[in-house]
Amino acid sequence: MMNVKVLGGGCSKCETLLANTKEAIANAKIEAEVEYITDFAVIGSYGIMSMPALIVDEKIVSMGKVLKSSDIEKFLK
Repeated sequence: MMNVKVLGGGCSKCETLLANTKEAIANAKIEAEVEYITDFAVIGSYGIMSMPALIVDEKIVSMGKVLKSSDIEKFLK
């Protein structure tokens, strides 16, 4: 199963990325575990400098952008 993490401080942009990520997973019809991480110690451990960030299977695919669900789907394939 794929592991997807949305990292952010709980702001509206972070919430939007989380919603778009869930939508992308549903559209792609894949099985994935989604985690929403707001702990700054954990976020820092990934070396994230700008939020929100998206991590797919422990690989950082986006930082500082609110991606559309169609863009997220590309990272899931």
